Amino acid sequence: MSCALLPAHTSYRSAVNNLSVSRVGRQQRLTNRRPQRTGSSVISNVATAPLPPPADISRPARPQQLEQPDLSQSPPFTLSDLKRAIPQHCWQKNTAKSVSYLVKDVAIVAGLAVAAYSANTWWAWPLYWMAQGTMFWALFVVGHDCGHQSFSSNKKINDLVGNITHSSILVPYHGWRISHRTHHSNHGHVENDESWHPVSKKLYDGMDPLARIGRLTFPISMLAFPFYLMSRSPGKQGSHYDPEADLFVQSEAPLIKTSNRFLMGMWAVLAGFTVALGPLAMFNLYFVPYWINVMWLDAVTYLHHHGPEDDSKIPWYRGEEWSYLRGGLSTIDRDYGIFNKIHHDIGTHVLHHLFPQMPHYNLEEATEAVKPVMKEYYRVPEKSKGPIPFHLWGHLSRSFTEDHFVDDTGDIVYYQKDPEFGANLKASQKKQQHA
Repeated sequence: MSCALLPAHTSYRSAVNNLSVSRVGRQQRLTNRRPQRTGSSVISNVATAPLPPPADISRPARPQQLEQPDLSQSPPFTLSDLKRAIPQHCWQKNTAKSVSYLVKDVAIVAGLAVAAYSANTWWAWPLYWMAQGTMFWALFVVGHDCGHQSFSSNKKINDLVGNITHSSILVPYHGWRISHRTHHSNHGHVENDESWHPVSKKLYDGMDPLARIGRLTFPISMLAFPFYLMSRSPGKQGSHYDPEADLFVQSEAPLIKTSNRFLMGMWAVLAGFTVALGPLAMFNLYFVPYWINVMWLDAVTYLHHHGPEDDSKIPWYRGEEWSYLRGGLSTIDRDYGIFNKIHHDIGTHVLHHLFPQMPHYNLEEATEAVKPVMKEYYRVPEKSKGPIPFHLWGHLSRSFTEDHFVDDTGDIVYYQKDPEFGANLKASQKKQQHA
C-alpha cells in the first residue's frame, strides 16, 4: 500500500496506523497456525524473530551415551541388600521335596540300566552312555547340595545322602565337600580359590608338559576331575582321600575315613556286578557313563568361572581388592537347555555361590528377585537356541584357547593368552625327553 493512493482527508498518522494494523492482522493469521507462547502479546509476537522451520522443531535430541560400569569394582549394593530382596520362602528347605528329586534320579538310573542291558544292541549302548552319564552327573549335584546342607535342615540326613550319592559315582563326599567349601569361601581369588582357579605366569612357566595338557588343553581337560581328587590343582598339594592332607584340619580326619569306607563299599558292589554280569557289561553299564559324568562335571564347573558370553574377561582378585561379594559376582550363570531341570538348576550359579545354603528348587525365583538390585552386575546368560546347549561349546573352546595365565602381581587381574602355547608345549616335551 502506498501513501499516494490514500484519500486526501487521511492523515499521515492514520496511514501509519492502518499499515500497522494490516501487518498485525497478517501476522496473527500466520501465528495462529503455530503454537502460541504462554503470556506473549500480539505485539511481542510481531517483534520477535521468526520461529525455526518445523523440521528443526521436530528434530529429536541426541541421546546421551551411558557409560558402562566397571564390573571389576565394588558394586553399589551389599550382600545384605541382595538377601533382603529374596522372598523369605526361598530360604526354606523341604526334605520331602529334595528326597523326591533323588528318588526320581535313582529310578531313571535304574530304568536306563535295565533297558540298555535288556536291549544289548550296538545302537542302544551309545544312547545309554550319554543318558546315563548325564544322570550320574545329576546324582553328583544331589550330593553337592547335601555338601552345602541345602538338601535338608538335618545335617545327618545331608551327610548320609551325600555319602551314598557321591560314593555311587566314586567321589569321596567329605573330602570333596570340605575342599568345595574352601572354593566357595574364596571364589574369585587367584591363589586361595580351590578349583579351576587361574595359574600365575610364574607357575605357568614352570608347569611340566603333562600338567599343561591336563589343565589347559581342551578337550583333555574335561577328564581332569579324578586327577584333581588325587592331587588337586596346579600349585597345590594333597589328596581328597588322605585324612592327613593339608586340605583338612585334624578334627575332620574321621569324616574323610568315613567317606573312604563308603567308597570301598561301592568298589565291592562294582566288583560283585562285574563277576555276575561280566567285564564287558560293566564297562558299558557303568564305566563309560562314569567318564561322561566326569566330562559334564568338568565342563559345567569350568563354564561357571570362565568364558563369559559377551567375550569380555572375568576379573580375578588378590589382596584387599578381593571380597566375598566381588568374588561371587565374578561367577557366571549358564543356560543348559533341556538339562537345566535334569541337573537341578545348577546353571543358576551366581546366586548359588553367594548363598550356597539355598535349595536348588528356589534358585531361579531368587535370581529373578535380585536382578533389579544387581543390574549390570548380573551377566544375563545366553539362551540355548534348542534343547541341546550347543552354544556353550564355542565359549568353552574359546576360553581354553585364550585363558592361560594371569599376572604374578596386581590385585585385579585377567586371563592372558600365550600366543605360543602349542609351540611352547612341544618344546617342553622335547626338553623333558632329553633331560
